[in-house]
Amino acid sequence: MDDVTSNAPLIIRGITTQGSRFRPSDWADRLAGAFAVIDPNNRTNYSPYVQPTKLDNIPCVIVDKKLKTSDPDAYRFLQDFANSNELLIENAD
Repeated sequence: MDDVTSNAPLIIRGITTQGSRFRPSDWADRLAGAFAVIDPNNRTNYSPYVQPTKLDNIPCVIVDKKLKTSDPDAYRFLQDFANSNELLIENAD
């Protein structure tokens, strides 16, 4: 694996290996929300390691691979979530 691929974030796409959209539609916000903190103004501050986004209009979670070092259990949890729900993963280790 080259350095570009190894440093690229892990991307969990809201598409199953069978090609269907993963439900519920807000799953990425919910999953990233598990790693977020709520500030005093009641705003959600997502972890810099786990960010919800949309790519090609598909909900996704972007996982910084530095999480693997800082919190290996959290990184493994995210990979297990994707695998158990048969979601497409890019840049996996």
